Amino acid sequence: MKVVVQRVSEASVKVNGQTVGEIGKGLMLLIGVDENDGKSDADWLVQKILNLRIFGDKEDKLNLSVQDIQGEILCISQFTLIADYRKGNRPSFIKAARPDVAVPLFDYFKEEISKSGLKTGSGIFGADMKVSLINDGPVTIVMDSVTKA
Repeated sequence: MKVVVQRVSEASVKVNGQTVGEIGKGLMLLIGVDENDGKSDADWLVQKILNLRIFGDKEDKLNLSVQDIQGEILCISQFTLIADYRKGNRPSFIKAARPDVAVPLFDYFKEEISKSGLKTGSGIFGADMKVSLINDGPVTIVMDSVTKA
């Protein structure tokens, strides 16, 4: 799994002009599921993300996690994160998990995030989504479960 973690002041996602998810201060997560990913990948990323210290403390040092600040989380599925762009100019998405694998794993990821007790929203898997955000900092980190220790 690949996740782009963005620290935001606010974020929202619309489908067909209707807001389906929105948050205030917290994290917006773009989540890509690879064909070889499983629950252990999601579990590792969830724990890393919930404990990632990317919010400023009283001295403005990055010492606080989204849990520490009681922030909010918006999860957006994005299969294009799994693009293979090495050959030619058109990216290949052949390694992205098919919906029968990706949807349950994306849903599992969201459920595990929501167990933190933080307000959690999401887009709609496979929909044409319009995502808006104010990136705070900006702070953006790309995580990949393949690199887990």
